[in-house]
Amino acid sequence: MIPLLGYSNKLSGRPGDTIEFKVSSRSSDDFYADLVRVVCADPNPDGPGIIENDINAAFAGRYPSRAQDFHSGSCVQIRAPKALDFSSLTLTALIWPTLLNGRNQTILSLADSNGECQLDLALGASGELCANVYLSGSRWSCSSEEIVTLREWQRVWVSCSASDGTLSLGFARCGQNNPTLRSLSMSDTLNFRFDQIAFASVAGAHPKECFNGKIEAPALFNRTCGTSELTALLSDDSRQHAHAHWDFCKNISGTQVLDSGVHQLHGTTINYPTRGVTGSLWDGTEMCWRHKPEHYGAIHFHEDDIVDFEWQTDFEFTIPENIRSGIYAARIRCGDFEDKIPFFVLPEKNKSRASLCVLVSTFTYSIYGNHARPDYDELWQEKWREWNAYPWNPAEYPEYGLSTYNNHADGSGICHASHRRPLFTLRPGYVTFGYGESGLRHFQADTHLIAWLENKGIDYDIVTDWELHHDGADSIAKYKCVTTGSHPEYHTKETLNALRDYRDSGGNLIYIGGNGFYWRVALSSENPSIIEIRRGEGGIRAWASEPGEYYNAFDGEYGGLWRRNARPPQQLAAVGFSGQGQFVGSYYRRTEASNQAEVSWIFAGVNDDIIGDFGLSGGGAAGFEVDRVDHRLGTPSNAVVVARSENHGDTFVLVPEERLTHITALPDGDPNDAIRADMTYCDYPGGGAVFSVGSITFCGSLPHNEFDNSVSRILKNVVKRFTDVSA
Repeated sequence: MIPLLGYSNKLSGRPGDTIEFKVSSRSSDDFYADLVRVVCADPNPDGPGIIENDINAAFAGRYPSRAQDFHSGSCVQIRAPKALDFSSLTLTALIWPTLLNGRNQTILSLADSNGECQLDLALGASGELCANVYLSGSRWSCSSEEIVTLREWQRVWVSCSASDGTLSLGFARCGQNNPTLRSLSMSDTLNFRFDQIAFASVAGAHPKECFNGKIEAPALFNRTCGTSELTALLSDDSRQHAHAHWDFCKNISGTQVLDSGVHQLHGTTINYPTRGVTGSLWDGTEMCWRHKPEHYGAIHFHEDDIVDFEWQTDFEFTIPENIRSGIYAARIRCGDFEDKIPFFVLPEKNKSRASLCVLVSTFTYSIYGNHARPDYDELWQEKWREWNAYPWNPAEYPEYGLSTYNNHADGSGICHASHRRPLFTLRPGYVTFGYGESGLRHFQADTHLIAWLENKGIDYDIVTDWELHHDGADSIAKYKCVTTGSHPEYHTKETLNALRDYRDSGGNLIYIGGNGFYWRVALSSENPSIIEIRRGEGGIRAWASEPGEYYNAFDGEYGGLWRRNARPPQQLAAVGFSGQGQFVGSYYRRTEASNQAEVSWIFAGVNDDIIGDFGLSGGGAAGFEVDRVDHRLGTPSNAVVVARSENHGDTFVLVPEERLTHITALPDGDPNDAIRADMTYCDYPGGGAVFSVGSITFCGSLPHNEFDNSVSRILKNVVKRFTDVSA
């Protein structure tokens, strides 16, 4: 385990807000905590390097070390209000297993008030169905000879009778009448007394031996049931015969699992398994779970689901009134180990201390949190050690929970993200790529912009997409200009509406990145730190949602690309995602249109036609992921492309949503010509304006030559014009 790690309950706050910090230190010595202001998080010695300023904070001091554990695996846990006494019982459910992992995977289980398991039904190491009874100090086990089939619906059950001392189990594929049955004789003096019930895990305090796959319609009977009787009792008009029947097609957006029976033995999902997924009845006639919920009566569980470590708080920070808006980090140190937990300080609500607002993309940071790259190479660590970069990488520590760019152990895509766990990728000094130049993305790459603002003496406030989502355009209304960071990719309907309304009411927007405003996400209403992504049809994506599972569980809306929701990025920022390649940057070339009087001010003090053939991110200002104008998708007719990238290498490809066949594409002309970054300016009727660069690597060129270069000059000109402040 990593010796020293921490996280905070919130990523942002205003003066008066309190942020809690949770630490796991495996040392016997105390750890020390203090506060720093983060200016640059890039460890590359060819750039500014890590820049941090010590800040006085009331929480600074020593704290006792303690190891805080976490428990992965999703399940449903039910606690009965009083113990249930059964001399005979039957447990049953429909299952759609997805993985054989060489270990037992519990499907259904019962435990007493002490957490001692009394009965479980599990998928065995080789795919057989196993039942176990633990009573009176004895254990009875029964297993099927036939194995279950992966990714196919089957009914499973276990039945115990005290009167004849029989333990039996069975399973049958849905639609078939040839069940597999096994039975075993036990003692005839058995009695079950339990108050804990679990699905997809052994009943108890924490998930254990978790099931991988979907479970639907579990039920409990207070008597034994034969095969034919089970079929009758579980029909829609006979569920009242069950002591408890849990209907997963209800409350799909929440964490509560409802018992449709009279005893109301409701439960709670743990570690956010995936809901809004197709069940045994789904036949393709409906794609939205809201319209036919009975077809979505399943929950998909995973042994590695985890979104919130639920660690205890070690210290707190109440944000003082006089602190500057910016990036801060709680620095914790113990022996030779150090960790920094970043958070973002905003000004007081409805107040601004600057004309410029930097919009921080915490949703994108969380969605990418702990991304274990498939091309990770251990040799990268040698370079990072030379740079004194952040040492931990999720590819080497997947047990801390991976990102929505990774897959679960059963191959399904991870669709939930949260910052309430240690995120290696959200750390000063973390490097994404080990080849090429700095190799920074997201938080660390965005500090190139922060370092530039500090170097130029430009005042700014920070607002994050969290506030943009909850407070709307009011959160940025007082600013003359809002600038994004390098990669504002993930957005809710609320954040897009806020930016649109701000622009249309006269606000100026700088889109200083690439592949922005691309994917639609939803926040949990019960725990808004949890973000959901469905990767539906189209788009560059690390995995694809199953057919019929394109609608978010959290809000019931169609997920996937904003382009598929009739809101392409071009509608907001005049440019949209067009091409992607390796982490390599090229340059822009000025266009003839850039000499027009209405846009020539952008290039004041810039004498070269070639812009940005340098930089810490891939070696150039235009690269990795690039955006272009497209009037069909919403680029206004008056938009002016003032510079255009060129000379991208053969690793760059057109994004899938633009490709029709192997030889045809949506863009007119040669599809390869659409792989470009368009630096674009556009005025809007409400008095606002947008300046977009259409490239993720643009910010990486700002620090070049001690911040004195053509890219820096262009941005300075735009900020000056948009804020009416001498820069």
